[in-house]
Amino acid sequence: MKRRGFVGGAAAAGGAVAASSFPAPAIAQGNQSWRMVTTWPKNFPGQGTAAERFAKTVGEATDGRLTIQVYGAGELVPAFESFDAVQSGAAECMHATPYYWQGKSQAMNFFSTVPFGMTTHELVAWMKYGGGQELWDELYDGFGLKGFHGGSTGVQMGGWFNKEINSLADIQGLKMRIPGLGGEMMRRLGATVVNLPAGEIFPSLQGGAIDATEWVGPFNDLTLGLYKVAKYYYWPGVHEPGTEVEISVSKESWDQLPADVQRIFEMVALAEETLLTAEFNARNGDALDALINQHNVDFREFPEDVLKGFGQASGEIIAEMRDSGDEITKKIATSFLEQRQKLADWSRYGERAYMNARALDFAYG
Repeated sequence: MKRRGFVGGAAAAGGAVAASSFPAPAIAQGNQSWRMVTTWPKNFPGQGTAAERFAKTVGEATDGRLTIQVYGAGELVPAFESFDAVQSGAAECMHATPYYWQGKSQAMNFFSTVPFGMTTHELVAWMKYGGGQELWDELYDGFGLKGFHGGSTGVQMGGWFNKEINSLADIQGLKMRIPGLGGEMMRRLGATVVNLPAGEIFPSLQGGAIDATEWVGPFNDLTLGLYKVAKYYYWPGVHEPGTEVEISVSKESWDQLPADVQRIFEMVALAEETLLTAEFNARNGDALDALINQHNVDFREFPEDVLKGFGQASGEIIAEMRDSGDEITKKIATSFLEQRQKLADWSRYGERAYMNARALDFAYG
């Protein structure tokens, strides 16, 4: 039975039983219950707890007209089946990040992050004022979904390695967990790349199935205990300069919501953009201090020639997407790159110039 038919039937049934002593079904009263699948372990600090907070806030703000039950990775479906679950109707929404679905379209990457791409602030600017959201809507419409951003991890770390990275030659033969276009960047430089959900990273690194991994940054990496199974922690994470979380929904389910509930959903997602982003910024400093000073992590910067190699490989990948991809990918890549250039021009004189000045380290008081 199609869901729209079921809804109409339930409404009719609700009218039929109104004269009896039985209460009308919740949906007939305008209340809906959704399932949210996630790509994170249940209540995982940061992303997992953000999913729970989002669901709770929506329930409260709508006075129970929309309630959302959150399922951690593997509870309802495996982490990397979340997109298919929402598309098929097994769940109404998901908490994930779009580059996990690059097998469906390479253009998905631009709505998560791309190597040497936009920072969080720049990406939000593109999404809200540069046509990014409209392009995402166009892309996801082809899959029967609607996407919203719900927070960013900010710039990430370069990853955990069990051998030193002194030159590009050290990438050759490396077995590394790294998703998205960052993974394609490493593959072109000679690495063997795999993608694993959070819950599988530690045992894979511990057991030798992989030699290296990136996850997010100090806050999340400390939680996963990666310092216990890898010797070197490298920075910067040029592969992910501002990774966005998505709160994406089935368009069929979305269209059944009243307009005011839709608006509340949008505004709570926008609030999460601020809250989750702020949480990562707030917690990364203390976590990095703990990793270095309590757990004696060997914290290293990638050599300049390695960074240049990363840039060359990723530049080729994105240029190919712009010049040789399907029409929607070309359109999105072109917009992204144009906006990145405009925003980078401003960032040069704005935040970057200020950060350089602050690095002169004038003391207060």
